Amino acid sequence: MSPRRHKASSSMAAAAMPLEELERWLQVRVDQHPAATNLPMLDGYVAAIVAGPVSMSPLDWICPLLAIDADAFNHGGTPEFAAISAVALRHNEISQILSTTPRQFEPMHRRKINGAVDPRPWCQGFYAAMRLRLSAWAPLLDISNVNHALLLPILLHCRDDQGHPMLGSPRSGRETADFLRNAHADIPVAVEAMRQYWMPIRYARAR
Repeated sequence: MSPRRHKASSSMAAAAMPLEELERWLQVRVDQHPAATNLPMLDGYVAAIVAGPVSMSPLDWICPLLAIDADAFNHGGTPEFAAISAVALRHNEISQILSTTPRQFEPMHRRKINGAVDPRPWCQGFYAAMRLRLSAWAPLLDISNVNHALLLPILLHCRDDQGHPMLGSPRSGRETADFLRNAHADIPVAVEAMRQYWMPIRYARAR
């Protein structure tokens, strides 16, 4: 990392809101309809931005994520700026991990009372980010595309605006229940595979 980038990263870290505080801050803002209302949702959303098909201006994805105005980027020392800095740090962290040590990528999943992983908030956050540029995601949403399978571990846990499962109601039975319980384990590999899938398209568009 160059000295200039290191200095910028250090400044961002100093300004960033701690993650526990960020979650409380998001929950207070529920009435303003941020795209994420908890850390797992935020983490999934940011992962989709990193691994997705298009490079986006921070304004275009951070503003809806946090339910803030673009002007918040111009005023340091505010809770909004501290939240922006925390999100940018997590974005850079995910990007660095997927670029250098993808096997170390771990989504911030919540756990249920019984200790089992609950991937639903993370996956719903991922899908919320997809919806920002849903047409760009169209190739992976096409069920005739063999790579559509990369989205299945995520969409499996998502619901549409009417509260219906994105992939339809799952079949009943123990085998389905076991599959649903363990599908989250495929998410880290799927996210890295999506990043690789989109990379030639994403950077061709950015030229």
